[in-house]
Amino acid sequence: EMAVHSAKDLPAKTNPGLILAAIPERADPRDALVGCHWNELPEGALIATGSIRRRSHLSHLRPDLKFQELRGNIETRLSHVENVDAVVVAKAALDRLNLVPENLDILETSILLPQVGQGALAVECREEDFETVQMLKMIENQEVRSVVDAERAFLAQIGSGCSLPVAAHATLRNQEILLKASISSKDGSTLLRLEGAGIDPFKLGKSIANKLLNEEGGRLLLNENM
Repeated sequence: EMAVHSAKDLPAKTNPGLILAAIPERADPRDALVGCHWNELPEGALIATGSIRRRSHLSHLRPDLKFQELRGNIETRLSHVENVDAVVVAKAALDRLNLVPENLDILETSILLPQVGQGALAVECREEDFETVQMLKMIENQEVRSVVDAERAFLAQIGSGCSLPVAAHATLRNQEILLKASISSKDGSTLLRLEGAGIDPFKLGKSIANKLLNEEGGRLLLNENM
């Protein structure tokens, strides 16, 4: 009757006949550095991560950093700390498994902007299954829903075929949604960031995407990397 997803793993557009019926309370959306604190990373430090978004953002701030591929479940990823200077994982993954590794540094969004939907769960069901939809609405967190909708609307407008690192994080501020978003080159040499506020999550996400693409150089960046 239903499927529970990590919201960041979902495509920006839901398949016809299905609906994201509920997005419950969100965990910490930030990323975490394990093994060494950000301000203490040595010159040429080796970072393990399989995410091009993480590599791009960190490289933009520290071009000297080197990266190593990282895959597997959270325990497997943490086991690689002994072989590198640090690994990057989602803070929500640590929290949900009650893991508190040594030398943990939570990276603020000003350093590493999260992936769309990071830290949030999304419960999907058949659109025509009215009974299940109504039941799932009982666990919906409307504030979280609005900010995740804004992030997903941004991603949808950028385009599902985009192979460049895309990031977005929305919060509520005085009844408005504040959306911070970015698109960057894979090597981190170019990182375009923009933020804006609005009431309607879908209009806001679309507007920020269009501005990044058409006014901030995002379209050119996409064309260069096709």
